[in-house]
Amino acid sequence: MAKLYHFPLSPFCRKVRLSLAEKRIEVELHDERYWEQDPDFLRRNPAGKVPVLRLDGMMMSESSAICEYLEEKYPDPVLMPRDIEGRYEVRRLVSWFDDKFHNEVTSKLLYERVNKKVMGRGFPDSGNVKAGAKAIKYHLDYMAWLLDQRRWLAGDVMTLADFAAAAHLSSLDYISDVDWNRHEVVKDWYAKIKSRPAFRSILADQIAGFPQPAHYADLDF
Repeated sequence: MAKLYHFPLSPFCRKVRLSLAEKRIEVELHDERYWEQDPDFLRRNPAGKVPVLRLDGMMMSESSAICEYLEEKYPDPVLMPRDIEGRYEVRRLVSWFDDKFHNEVTSKLLYERVNKKVMGRGFPDSGNVKAGAKAIKYHLDYMAWLLDQRRWLAGDVMTLADFAAAAHLSSLDYISDVDWNRHEVVKDWYAKIKSRPAFRSILADQIAGFPQPAHYADLDF
């Protein structure tokens, strides 16, 4: 069986978990306190980052590389379009969320409110939290603009781009940092993706010291 070394609220780990679940690949989850730089973990990934996936006799790191490997090795169901233009758009949006959204929002809200406490690295920086709370509005507006033109973020079918976005937003939703009432079209998109069987294990996540908000696992939120 595959084994995933992960941190439950990491959006990069969640993106891999969603891809594995959507492709019905059984996986054993191992919570990894990667910030402690355990020698065994560093042997699996000298970069000291999660996720790390053990699959097919390989030890794999870097979430986007893992997801594209899964897509090529296990192509059903499809998460990347067959046409080159469609694949470009998916990769562009995956990069958008894993780079721009991550730096402007996730790192400012989730990492300040949760990761610092879990890692014992002090208190949230209020300036970062305010910056993240401001930036997420812009990103939700951009998502609404995309979804006004498309059924899903990258086109007419669900793709890895939707999983990348949902991975970040579900992590932030765990700490109630998403205003789902800002755009009905974004809320409807999230409700659709949240109701998929692939999302079940993510909705069951529990972080010590951070109880789930009442709406988190509610499919009719």
